[in-house]
Amino acid sequence: MRGKAKPPTPEPIVQLQLQLDQFRSTQPRWTKLPESLWQAAVELARQHGVHSVAQPLRLDYMGLKKRLGERRSRRRKALRAAFVELTTPPPATLEECVIEVESSRGAKMRLQWKATAPPDWTALLRAWRETEG
Repeated sequence: MRGKAKPPTPEPIVQLQLQLDQFRSTQPRWTKLPESLWQAAVELARQHGVHSVAQPLRLDYMGLKKRLGERRSRRRKALRAAFVELTTPPPATLEECVIEVESSRGAKMRLQWKATAPPDWTALLRAWRETEG
């Protein structure tokens, strides 16, 4: 009984396999792989799947899967702000304003205030005229 024919290995995986074979042939058996080779394997696993990359490259499946997940979680964590400082603008200097009004009958009104927003002039003058009236 024959098994299913194995699909051909994609060219980028073959290229990385050659790089890994070259690295492994020049290093002692349990030397850690350089980060650049791991990153290349992670990128290929993102495109072709973890098993499709780990098996032909003779990489630890769970190690590759973990690295693939770490990169995604790092990206998510980087987007979240851990602390946001909200600052208020410095308080505006309150200028003092004095206005004096005199009616034709000689009545006087003096307005003095310290505020960032002026009072409602029309309402004040209307109320003053009504009391004078």
